[in-house]
Amino acid sequence: MTIYFYGADEVPYGCFSNFSPHGFSADGLWWPTSEHYFQAQKYAGTGHADRIRRASSALQAAELGRTRARPLRRDWEKVRDDVMRRAVHGKFSQNPEIREILLATGQEDLVEDTTTDHYWGRGSTGTGRNMLGRILMRTRTRLAVEREGTAR
Repeated sequence: MTIYFYGADEVPYGCFSNFSPHGFSADGLWWPTSEHYFQAQKYAGTGHADRIRRASSALQAAELGRTRARPLRRDWEKVRDDVMRRAVHGKFSQNPEIREILLATGQEDLVEDTTTDHYWGRGSTGTGRNMLGRILMRTRTRLAVEREGTAR
């Protein structure tokens, strides 16, 4: 079976969206959503990154992060997957209620059901890379191993 997700308001899998309101601490700061964290990292070390972190919503953070009026960090293409991994792990490791939802998916495939993004989601053809889904599945495995380690 495959679990498709997209909107942050979808029950029960809306928490898989980067727009879901599940904040976490990373890099010594509080991030309201994983979208805030991800978008800010495009401009790490700048005032624009802090502006994104303080955005009033995930949508506003996304809009600020997607502007091309400012240059992205030079290594962005190389580090973006790692940034997403840190965001997703922080979010799910620090929010027990959604960690349980993720772990309860067992071995199911998780797919971001977007027609507009062929990298993070499945894209319009259904053959996109689904990197967000893949990162969620890897995070699920990591959290299961961490849980097993603490149960001993």
